[in-house]
Amino acid sequence: MNTSTQGLAAPAPYRLPGLLLTAAIAALSIWLGTLPWMQAHGISALTLAIVIGIVLGNTLYRALAPRAAAGIGFSKATLLRAGIILYGLRLTLQDIGQVGTAGVVIDALVLCSTFGLAWWLGTKVLGMDRNSALLIGAGSSICGAAAVMAAEPVVKGRAEQVAVAVATVVVFGTVAMFLYPLLYQWGVSAGWMPLDETAFGVFTGSTVHEVAQVVAAGRAISEPAADAAVITKMVRVMMLAPFLVGLSALLARGQGQAQGERSRITIPWFAFGFIAMVGFNSLQLLPASLVSLLVDLDTALLAMAMAALGLTTHASALRQAGAKPMLLALLLFAWLMAGGMLINLGIRALM
Repeated sequence: MNTSTQGLAAPAPYRLPGLLLTAAIAALSIWLGTLPWMQAHGISALTLAIVIGIVLGNTLYRALAPRAAAGIGFSKATLLRAGIILYGLRLTLQDIGQVGTAGVVIDALVLCSTFGLAWWLGTKVLGMDRNSALLIGAGSSICGAAAVMAAEPVVKGRAEQVAVAVATVVVFGTVAMFLYPLLYQWGVSAGWMPLDETAFGVFTGSTVHEVAQVVAAGRAISEPAADAAVITKMVRVMMLAPFLVGLSALLARGQGQAQGERSRITIPWFAFGFIAMVGFNSLQLLPASLVSLLVDLDTALLAMAMAALGLTTHASALRQAGAKPMLLALLLFAWLMAGGMLINLGIRALM
């Protein structure tokens, strides 16, 4: 029985040690994430939580594992799903209207092309295992670490596969955060930049990995660029739910064909909860102060899930993953920049 199953089956008192441990790591990560240097460099609480979790997981946690396993499993499963549902409170249906049809089409094309490329390159060209390729593809094509964690129950990836995928998001998302503003300034000074500040913000939001990284990159250009980047990114995040449902159906179909029979679809019910939360938040029935409080709670839940993931990720498993995951992420990063630019220019020309 894996830790996730143990966490769900164990009585509540047995979960307490593990929950307290992940909560402590989450609290520390959230505090560190508020520091000016962390915010300026786009390092979010989720990134910090998994890093701290990995460090402790390969040192002090080994002695605590027998007592904490149930709570760690609960954090990786139930708290993760609750966090994804509450993530919907960061979005509204009105966000779609602000980027227009062109922005939605750009996001959809970037998502589908990047994920399809990850699947093909990872499994056919690089010879990686399918789960790792799909998790890296989810993180690169949608919303970074949150997408990796959300795809894990559908893909059924192992802790080390998820950790490697998150690591690729952190590395190349950070590179993008510094590179995009330089690219824009260089293009403007050289006289070849075909996008204005707002359009470049859409390009940034449709291709950079994490929300925090999008905010940092956009603000380094201008406020109009930052506003367009964040709205475009949030619409891209909104595509997480239909993506999970479609991925589940696709994997079930592939498994059924391989076995010569129909395979049951693993329905990610939390994805529908996410959609419902977006719809509810669009009605603006809750006071802004309560929404802000619930968003903070959501950050804490996702940070606890990340901490649990880090605690159960062993350094030896990361080393065994080798260079192929980083190579795949590098190729996807190159596509997001070059292919993403072509998609942005092409859709703007057509619409």
